[in-house]
Amino acid sequence: MDAPTLSDLLDVLGGSSVRALASPGGLGGRVGEILLYDADAALPHAPGAVLLAVGVRPPAAGPLLRAAAAAGMAAVVVRGADGPAGAAEEAGIALLAVDEDAAWHRVHLLLSSAVSARSGGTPSAAGDLFALADAIAAATGGATAVEDPRQRILAYSTVPGQAVDEDRRQGILGLQVPDSMENDAQYRAMFAAPAPLRLPALDADNLPRLAVAVRAGGETLGSVWVVDDGTLAPDAEEALAQGASTAALLLLRARAAQELARHLGGDLLRRVLDGTVDPAGAAHRLGIGAGTDPVRVAAFVPAGVSTAPDAEQTALRLLDLVRLQCEARYGRHACVLVDGVVYALLPAVGERGAARHRQLAQDIVDRAGQALRMPVRGGLGALVAGLARVADSRADADLVLRCVDDGRPVALVEDVRARVALLRLGELMAGRREFEEGAWARTVAHDAAHGTEYARTVLAWLDAGCDMAGAAERLAVHPNTCRYRLRQAREQVGLDLDDPDERLVLWLSARLSGAA
Repeated sequence: MDAPTLSDLLDVLGGSSVRALASPGGLGGRVGEILLYDADAALPHAPGAVLLAVGVRPPAAGPLLRAAAAAGMAAVVVRGADGPAGAAEEAGIALLAVDEDAAWHRVHLLLSSAVSARSGGTPSAAGDLFALADAIAAATGGATAVEDPRQRILAYSTVPGQAVDEDRRQGILGLQVPDSMENDAQYRAMFAAPAPLRLPALDADNLPRLAVAVRAGGETLGSVWVVDDGTLAPDAEEALAQGASTAALLLLRARAAQELARHLGGDLLRRVLDGTVDPAGAAHRLGIGAGTDPVRVAAFVPAGVSTAPDAEQTALRLLDLVRLQCEARYGRHACVLVDGVVYALLPAVGERGAARHRQLAQDIVDRAGQALRMPVRGGLGALVAGLARVADSRADADLVLRCVDDGRPVALVEDVRARVALLRLGELMAGRREFEEGAWARTVAHDAAHGTEYARTVLAWLDAGCDMAGAAERLAVHPNTCRYRLRQAREQVGLDLDDPDERLVLWLSARLSGAA
């Protein structure tokens, strides 16, 4: 994968974490590595590097900015908001800032992980968490597990000879802590405690625990649990507290890498949907095979959002829900939000692929409607032969979204093919005088000026195959009323309803105008 740009890193780690104070050359420069400044060593020639200005106060960072620019570096990071933006502009190097109290080792860890994830490196947070669990187990003397806030086990120790109990066995087997009221009470106590907490055994089959919450600032990231068989080290609580601090860094790094991967995958999927990227390379980077397998684009949009802030927040929540549902069925999955519409690539699986795709879309619409408390619509494009034709399926899905409604909130393009064809024809014919100034336009204008219903009657008659009784039934009027209106339309508007070509143009004009 390509190296990330400064813009990529700021999108994922930005906001209150990393901010741009100056970017004289823009933020499109590629980032190669993250370096820590050492005042006792000469700066290396490192094109694309981001230099963390350790030990340098922002107002005094001018010489370092010039030296970093001369070394070909992409940016310098200072702590605090008073960095010398002017000096950075003169030196021609980007200047980034982190909070005054940010730990340099944490900033280095987050940025390094983000660069590694974007460059194709495999995040090592999972392996690091297992290594950390072993280290804590060795230091404390008890079997250790690292969990997320939902009590899912992320890593566990494998130090031989340490005592385990039934809860630990069951938790490791299912990677989930067994649920019980007693467990819930212990978790509440542990998360409320500011330091490692000793907890009694839940029952005769289990052992006591030493546990601590893992936090970063005010955010709870998880917890670490140590089995206490009565032989823990004297300094076990101190060792566990230190281990929790390291766990916080690893969990933050994993989250940063995951968010960056999602962001960059979303950017790539946008180009796939637009048809502006090499399909083979995109397939490899998205992790969806060779790029020639059949795929279908699904599009989802919330209906009834009134204000822009509400619409943005609702769309982001819909994106999370679509991603969750798709990943539950297909594993790692490609989803992206574009102009308020959530798009997902659905692989063709089995002979009943279309039915399964329709059911997935219906499930998403139902769940999203409940979660967002507003109607959600789903449109599915045609099944196409690989990523090279995804733009066609996306165009279909967009048109299907214009065809669905309360009565049918989800549809495949095959379900509404005729309406989609008319919409596409309408796009091709937009602005043509033959349709904008023809017989249908004259009929609509006459109705507006005189309060007549000739247009509605003509369309009903045409839809009924020129059958008077069928038209009357559609309009819920007597056939003589239809006959009278059509005669008046001939005389007053000048419609030649005996000419099959004029009837066809009238019907097309009506349908392309969106007339019901």
